[in-house]
Amino acid sequence: MSSSFGSIFRIHTFGESHGPAVGVIIDGCPPRLPLTVEDIQVDLDRRRPGQSSLVTQRDESDTVEILSGVYEGKTLGTPIALSVRNRDHQSGAYDHLKDIYRPSHADFTTDTKYGIRAHEGGGRSSARETVGRVAAGAVARKLLKEYCGIDVLGWVQKVHLIESTIDPSDVTFSMVEADPTRCPDSTAAAAISDAITKARKDGNSLGGIVQCVARNVPVGLGDPVFDKLEADLAKGVMSLPASKGFEVGSGFAGTEMTGREHNDLFEIGDNGNTRTRTNNSGGIQGGISNGEDIIIRVAFKPTATIASPQETVDKGGNAVELSAKGRHDPCVLPRAVPMVEAMTSLVLCDAMLRQISTNILDN
Repeated sequence: MSSSFGSIFRIHTFGESHGPAVGVIIDGCPPRLPLTVEDIQVDLDRRRPGQSSLVTQRDESDTVEILSGVYEGKTLGTPIALSVRNRDHQSGAYDHLKDIYRPSHADFTTDTKYGIRAHEGGGRSSARETVGRVAAGAVARKLLKEYCGIDVLGWVQKVHLIESTIDPSDVTFSMVEADPTRCPDSTAAAAISDAITKARKDGNSLGGIVQCVARNVPVGLGDPVFDKLEADLAKGVMSLPASKGFEVGSGFAGTEMTGREHNDLFEIGDNGNTRTRTNNSGGIQGGISNGEDIIIRVAFKPTATIASPQETVDKGGNAVELSAKGRHDPCVLPRAVPMVEAMTSLVLCDAMLRQISTNILDN
């Protein structure tokens, strides 16, 4: 099973949903980066369960512990090990699922591929695995900010049929965090909150779209042909649980435009730098960042585990009716925001370090 991601800034996540702990080991972080527990905890707090009535009520503080790689508040350049203990796992709630395959889950495919699975909470396929990603993403975020001022910000752009039309350039962190939905559009946020609450009461779930922008990205990140920046971003975010679609820039809407409409024309900006008048490319051209904001969108399916009875089968091939128990998100979108930010930060950090090595002979 592959649990590693990245080339220079490389992470290895570990742990199952109901095991003793989850976490990550980071290889390739440069030395002397100022780093504290607080730098990491802020993003884990945004990802953790139980933070509002709209998400799963599993009560985990997700307190991170730095086990190695940091000394007197700075990274050593050695592997950084980050661990988070699982403290509120109710494994007994999953006893009835040991031999049953939940619809649209990884139960059947994992069992068939490996011949064994940890059925409690989905084991390794649970979104609990993303604790390690978000922790590592916080380190990558700190490095991006310290080295070249890159900011990565995500938000809920759509849930079910409710969509925010706010301009990505206007969104701020405080706007995103002002509402439990993490939608910066107050009108859409209120409707989304009502829809998620209704879905939970109905024993159902909802999907939607997370939008993410990376600002102040320099020109030159990305390595064609197989490691184009958008290809790496797609792989990163599409490895997240429940992700089902990826767009960059104009995305699929660009197919409805002509070339004359879609082309981003170059001009010289006020600071004398070359820039584009529009950003249909989403900050990436030819697989390389062009200096404009990188804008991506990630589609997440409705949560697979719902309280309504559903038909399925067990290991023996017998038809059964499943009424799921346990604590689950009726909509993954609010908690998916820091996950998308994390994967975006990890990809950009790795690309930045590769770019530095590319230009090693410049000086």
